[in-house]
Amino acid sequence: MSTRGAFSSKIGFVAAAAGSAVGLGNIWRFPYEAGQHGGGAFLLVYLICIVLIGYPIMSGEITLGRNTRSNPYRAYHKLGNRNWSLVGIWGIICGIMFLSVYNVVAGWAFGYFIEITFGSLLSIKDFDAHFDASIADVSDNIIYSFAFMFITAVIVSRGIQGGIEKASKILMPLLLLLLLGLIFYSLTLPNAMEGIKYYLVPDFSLINIETIYSALGQAFFSLSLGMGALITYGSYISKKDNIVVSAGLVTITDTLVAFLAGLMIFPLVFSIGQSPAAGPGLVFVTLPVIFQQIGPIAGKIIGSGFFLLLCFAALTSTISLLEIPTTFLVDEKKWPRKRIAWISAIIIFIIGLPSMLSQGAVESLTHFLYYEGQSKSVFDFVFDVFSDIGLPLGGLLMVIFIARKWGMKKFDEELSKGNSNYSGSFMSTFLHITIKWIAPVFLAIIFVVTVLQKFFGIHIF
Repeated sequence: MSTRGAFSSKIGFVAAAAGSAVGLGNIWRFPYEAGQHGGGAFLLVYLICIVLIGYPIMSGEITLGRNTRSNPYRAYHKLGNRNWSLVGIWGIICGIMFLSVYNVVAGWAFGYFIEITFGSLLSIKDFDAHFDASIADVSDNIIYSFAFMFITAVIVSRGIQGGIEKASKILMPLLLLLLLGLIFYSLTLPNAMEGIKYYLVPDFSLINIETIYSALGQAFFSLSLGMGALITYGSYISKKDNIVVSAGLVTITDTLVAFLAGLMIFPLVFSIGQSPAAGPGLVFVTLPVIFQQIGPIAGKIIGSGFFLLLCFAALTSTISLLEIPTTFLVDEKKWPRKRIAWISAIIIFIIGLPSMLSQGAVESLTHFLYYEGQSKSVFDFVFDVFSDIGLPLGGLLMVIFIARKWGMKKFDEELSKGNSNYSGSFMSTFLHITIKWIAPVFLAIIFVVTVLQKFFGIHIF
């Protein structure tokens, strides 16, 4: 424990794990996914996915980490065998590839924060064209993304308590304060209640298989599941900590931030009659239009606050993503943490360059493959394989491992440490049912449907 480090308290773990979960998935992706899939209809399905799939898998990952005091590869190897350790390796690979594209989007957010705060972003007439041009501008994006990875490496290199825990305790409260301030402002705008109605009142006719797997994919993306981040963080917590409660607090915090992000963005969108189904450009195209219409001074203040919020959210996640390969190499190779953190950060930044160049800078990377009826960039391909497919696959294999290989009895024994009332409780029964039956069946169906639809054009539903 002394060589690997540990969180100083349950609050430290919850702040760090919630920081891992809270990120671009909440502030950037959740609102546009909700906007594209019916607002309240998507929100309802998302909440169900969080309860029945997200929370049980989070509990499972943290439990595996604490029981083994190991990285994902070693955790599966200790409790299973060499074949099962491949599940841990897959999780680590997903984490690395995920960070490589995540850092690109984080660079966009950082660039917009710089432009709106110190530049003339709000004087632009065509934000759609500006967004396309800005993400294709390699010179600026390299600087912004490198700066983001640099800050991430500085924090991770300082260890668990002095780096990750300390940063999370500062960033998470700031993130929540900024978010609440922006919500308060958005609710004062004309037609704000129309946005609230769209967001909170579900239209059940809009719920279909696409809504379900989009909501599930968002749950995995948002909670940082399926790639070993929470196995890694779980390996640093005390045996005295109540995992059921800690996982619940992390899940609630993450879900609350996603919910609040929608509460902030949809009133803004409806206040000027914009479409909520703007897709990934919702944050980078639609919101700047709104900030522009607010006025030169107020718009700059609100816009700066929003993109600063987006940067804080991204940073808490890039920290946990970089920690995945760092912990793996510290455990397996016994190399110094500082050296590993910096080497990993540089390598992952380089891995992300093709994704950065695939936004219009290099034609062959921009039109890399053709599937799902359209041309796909390297960025799209990495996201599809290692996020939309890879993360649910990692979750599916994990619940199968716990239920069929490690065993629910040993799982219960670990959860009972720090929670003397766990055995025979409602939560014990709930986790048994969800991990043994609901999660694997649901994830297997969604995995097959997603692969067939994305890569083979076969629509089962």
